[in-house]
Amino acid sequence: MITLTPMPACDNVGAMSTSERHAPEPGPIHGWNDDIERLSQGIVDYARDRLRLDPVPLDRPHSFAELQAQVGSTITPEGLGGEATLRIFTEILAPACLSIDHPRYLSFIPCAPTEASMLFDLVVGASSIYGGSWLEGSGAVFAENQALAWLAELAGLPPGAGGVFVQGGTIGNLSALVAARHRARTRRAADAARAGPPERSQPKWAVAASSEAHSSIKSAASVMDVEVIMVDVGEQGRFDGPALDRALSSLEPGSGLELFAVVASAGTTNLGIVDDLASLAESAARHGAWFHVDGAYGGAALAAPSVRAKFAGIEHADSFVVDPHKWLFAPFDCAALVYRDPEEGRAAHAQHASYLEPLQETGNWNPSDFAVQLTRRARGLPFWFSLATFGTAAYSAAIERTLAVARHAARSIAASPRLELLNEPDLSVVCFRRVGWDRADYYAWSDRLLTEGLGFVTPTTVRGEAVARFAVVNPVTTEDDIDQLLDTMN
Repeated sequence: MITLTPMPACDNVGAMSTSERHAPEPGPIHGWNDDIERLSQGIVDYARDRLRLDPVPLDRPHSFAELQAQVGSTITPEGLGGEATLRIFTEILAPACLSIDHPRYLSFIPCAPTEASMLFDLVVGASSIYGGSWLEGSGAVFAENQALAWLAELAGLPPGAGGVFVQGGTIGNLSALVAARHRARTRRAADAARAGPPERSQPKWAVAASSEAHSSIKSAASVMDVEVIMVDVGEQGRFDGPALDRALSSLEPGSGLELFAVVASAGTTNLGIVDDLASLAESAARHGAWFHVDGAYGGAALAAPSVRAKFAGIEHADSFVVDPHKWLFAPFDCAALVYRDPEEGRAAHAQHASYLEPLQETGNWNPSDFAVQLTRRARGLPFWFSLATFGTAAYSAAIERTLAVARHAARSIAASPRLELLNEPDLSVVCFRRVGWDRADYYAWSDRLLTEGLGFVTPTTVRGEAVARFAVVNPVTTEDDIDQLLDTMN
């Protein structure tokens, strides 16, 4: 528990007396005064103390009934006052949130931001920067673009590649596919202008993706009202060009589908598999389709020399996504969407209105032109600040450290008589089974780990079977952490 002084202790915030909960008489809500000065000290003290914790507390989720009983109503006509409201958060609400940066939080894809990035997130919030246009935030956009340029260079894209930091991989994938369809529509319209109006209805747009692709691809297709050609990749789980060609050739004659994009995964979420990007790029080019690479999780490993070769072919991508808040040690929410030709993104996404004319007529780089968005915070700045602070070599070393821990986990599992490795990990996701366990056993084990504060490891399903899964993206996670968790599977 982080203790905040000068705030008074309170056993039960929800049970505070009426006088304790009563804020000063209504007045201006802006401006610096003695109350805000004390509140600022409390917030800075809390943030500093939280960053100093080693390790951070894992904490646990609380039920609605628990929180309602402890907190009560916080939205009142009079207001609770800043110090009392902060105390509610620090003493009750924060401990009801899992610490995703805990070294034994290995579920989903964790987030392990550097202390420097989290501190600078405070600066971004305090600076009231609008990050949607060059006119209003040129300094922030300049810095963000340097971080984007590094990512583009890692992928081997040509000079001039660029894009924008968006909320997450879901918005990044959607925005890339919207740009892909815009290009396909433009080409179709040009063909029609040359050939004359079509004699029959136009085919429906379709995107091809692996059965292991992230769920956001289906979601994006639903939002866009396009079809998904889902390519079954079988037990090996790796999407490649021949599988794509077979799927496209097997479409029923007159299916009414026209391919406009191919989505590859550079590190699937469930198993961490990197698709055969080179053969997929070739196949996409043959079919005249946009080639998009979803590296929301795995794309960070482009900075790791030991696995860089697995990404051969990504240099042919028309667009790719990588989330710094996953494996590049930035705080939520920060995903990078990078286009080979940013003008393709601008053509699809730039909004036009009379009040926006001062932005569009300058020819400057406006981040809001490259994704499904207009208003945006400068969410790439904490990542930029940390990257500039520590240097790219330190980032490569940190990613290599997590890969080493994942390899240790794979070796330990393979050596255990009671555990079985599902596949050699491409990156830092390790899936395995406990011999003799069923789905209920995995969930009971996961619940016990969380209840006892040992870790947070949720099971997943692979080919219909419940299994255990580690996702190692935190450089603070050690081989000993892995061993402690494996020892609990007795």
